[in-house]
Amino acid sequence: MTLATAPTSRTRVRRKPERANYESEAINAIVDAAVICSVAFQIDGAVHAIPTIHWRDGEYLYIHGAKASRMLKALTESEACLTISLIDGLVLARSAMHHSMNYRSVVVYGQFELVTDTADKERSLRALIEGLYPGRWETLRPINHKELNATSVLRISLAEASAKVRDAGAKDDDEDLDWPVWAGVIPLNTVVGIPNRENDSVGNTVPATRYSTASDRDLGTA
Repeated sequence: MTLATAPTSRTRVRRKPERANYESEAINAIVDAAVICSVAFQIDGAVHAIPTIHWRDGEYLYIHGAKASRMLKALTESEACLTISLIDGLVLARSAMHHSMNYRSVVVYGQFELVTDTADKERSLRALIEGLYPGRWETLRPINHKELNATSVLRISLAEASAKVRDAGAKDDDEDLDWPVWAGVIPLNTVVGIPNRENDSVGNTVPATRYSTASDRDLGTA
């Protein structure tokens, strides 16, 4: 469902509200672009914020971990706040106080639920692998029952979420525009490095990843 306004009062962006976006398409795009989120929660009154791998399937964001994880248990018992941040550029202005960054971010509120159906759990884990390495799932040794039973998969609805984006140049004061120093944006990007093959790897062909281009794969049998 596309939302033109904040779904709840706690997702409404108050600082720089013109940068807010509450539409599901914008939120989903940022969730999909990132692979790490931070999850804040409480255990026995103490607040924790833990980074973890995430992925999206439909209107839900998923995480996974060991069945014995205290964090995963806590997330199914009380509400959590989840954040995602992507830095796209360094913004350099004429004055120190007007330096900034271009970014995309998402904040999600809600309570995680446990994925209990075995087929749904395996399908979710497949979505994780395929999202990072398209086409790889079918080439892997199948997950066995012991591995699946030892792993918990949780999901949280993206219904209560907001995005905030900055994508602009420097915002200097008019009286500073003639100051003799460079001003502008230095882009930041994720790039694929040279693959480092395990010495005992039987396979030789470097697989595709979500970040790969044809030239990256031409790095060959590294």
